[in-house]
Formats: sequence, structure tokens, C-alpha cells
Amino acid sequence: MQQFPPPEFEQKICAPETLAEHLAHLPRPIVFTNGCFDIVHRGHVTYLAQARALGGSLVLALNTDASVKRQGKGDDRPINGLENRAAVMAALQSVDVVTWFDADTPADLIELVKPDVLVKGGDWAIENIVGSQETQARGGKVVSIAFEHATSTTQTLAKIREAQK
Repeated sequence: MQQFPPPEFEQKICAPETLAEHLAHLPRPIVFTNGCFDIVHRGHVTYLAQARALGGSLVLALNTDASVKRQGKGDDRPINGLENRAAVMAALQSVDVVTWFDADTPADLIELVKPDVLVKGGDWAIENIVGSQETQARGGKVVSIAFEHATSTTQTLAKIREAQK
């Protein structure tokens, strides 16, 4: 079997402890978003493309598997482990850096990144987005991007589970 070097996109994946050195090389303005991104769907990729269009680079922070479990999304979530989710997200053209956080919120990473633009999906009111006050106090912008596609990982899993019955 032929051996291949690791795909180039995997260079976009960086541990939180090495994130600072990656940030120094990113084009500004830096956009930051976060989430689980377990089973990637059209809503996810549209959202990420729109987030990326708000700046010069996009930093995506993924919840670790333990962090996802604490969110109460279900005992079997995440379906895909962190390593797989990070690789899939790094392969997207709109994503410049993928990192992760194990806390219940990405507050510490947001303070490390100090994004010019902080973004979440339309189900988040700006005042409820973790890091919004700090980002705005630094002169940054906070954006809640409206959903364009009525889809979610939870809906996809419900459909799969129903088909199994």
C-alpha cells in the first residue's frame, strides 16, 4: 500500500498551548467562533463561510469530547471524536486554524485570541455570547449570524434513529 504524507490541512490544527504562535502569522482581522461541529452539515459550512467573510482569518475552537458531553446533547454525543472533528473542520477552506477547549465555555481562548470579530450562530443573542463584553470593550465586533438552512446535528441524528426503528 502506498504511503502518503499527512494532508496539508492538518497543519491548521493546533493545540491551545501553541495557539499564540499561530496567531502571530494570521491575517487580520481575526474572526473567532466555537462549537461542537459533530456531524457537519450545510448549515455549518454556510455559517463558517459567512464568519470567515467577516475578516482576514477564521479561528475555530472545538469543544472537547468531555465538554460536549457536559452540554447535555445526549449520552452518545459527540458521535465523532475531537481528532476527527478537528480534521474535518481543518479541511474546510473557510477555516484557518482549529484548536479546542475543555472548559464549559471558550472564555479563556477568546481572551488569548483577542479576536477582532467574535461570531456565533443566530440562536445566540449578542449579549449572551461568551466574550462579547470583553471583545466589544477592546473595540472588537460581535456578530450573531442568522441561520440560512433549517438543519442541525440533533435533527440529523433523530432522522437516523427513526429510520432504524
